[in-house]
Formats: sequence, structure tokens, C-alpha cells
Amino acid sequence: MFTVKVENTLIAHCETIVKTYNFGKRFTANGTKKQQLTGIIGQSVVMSFFNLDLVDGSGGCDNGVDLIVNNKTIDVKTMGRTTDVRKNYTNNFLKLQDYFKTEIYIFCSYHKTKRELTVCGWIDKVSFIEKRRFFPKGTIRTRTNNTTFTTFADLFEIDNCHLNDVVDIPDLKQQLNF
Repeated sequence: MFTVKVENTLIAHCETIVKTYNFGKRFTANGTKKQQLTGIIGQSVVMSFFNLDLVDGSGGCDNGVDLIVNNKTIDVKTMGRTTDVRKNYTNNFLKLQDYFKTEIYIFCSYHKTKRELTVCGWIDKVSFIEKRRFFPKGTIRTRTNNTTFTTFADLFEIDNCHLNDVVDIPDLKQQLNF
């Protein structure tokens, strides 16, 4: 895992994009504007690693393909947090996104108060399917700090320890053969 500071200009850009475009156009579980902002921030930061333009939102739904690196379709999944990420933390993935033709997932956590993005790791879709755990809508989940939440949609989980670890941006690029 590695963590980068998110620049205020990038956050401001993402806030404008989320105000301008509706990224929640699924039939259910669209996420709040705050959750959409978290996702757009994570996607934009990762895109910046590869010198790609930031999300502009004008293309509508991206069908789970946030970026293409070395001819591989990649979806950046970002969870908002108020704590530093630990190896034993879990990443959530909505089942309704499972049909997208994505080859790789990069899981990130955005620390909302520190304005930092942690790249937790990445995994190819085949390995993700083998290692994930399924929880149907309405399941009560317990976090590592013993707080609970009820799943609002069918959900898959994968722990950080099951992801391909990366130590910095060059390592991520090398592992993805950029």
C-alpha cells in the first residue's frame, strides 16, 4: 500500500464534475453525491499517475472502465474513510457492477479529513472472483472496530491482504506493465 496527498485543485475539479454530472444512473444503489465524489477523486488520482486527463463526466456511464493501461481495462474502486488504512481492512464491491467488462480492479481508500488517497492494491478480475466473499442485501456486517452496517445492495468484499501489493506509483506502473 502507498498513500499520496490529494491536491486541492484536483478535489475542486472533482467537486465541480459531481455537481455538473449525475454519475448515479443505475437502477439502484447509485450512491450519494458524497460517495460519487469519493469515487471520482480516487479515479482522478489514479488517472494522474498515468498522465491521463482527469474525469470530465461528459461521456456519461463508463461501464466500469475508468482507464485503459497497456490495453487492459481498469476500474478504480474507492471507499471513503476517516481512518488510516490497515492491511486487515476490507474493500466493498457492489454485485450489480460485476457484469462490466473490466479486467483489473485497483482498490483505494480516500481519507476524507486528511485528503489522502491510499492505493490498497490491485487484482485481476479472475482472481477477484476466486477470492471475494458475497453478502446479500440486508446482511449485517461488522467492521474491525466492532461497528456494524447493513448492506444496501448485494455486496462482494475482498480484504487488502488478498490484493497485489504496491509500494509506490512506479511499482504500480511496473506491475501493470505501463
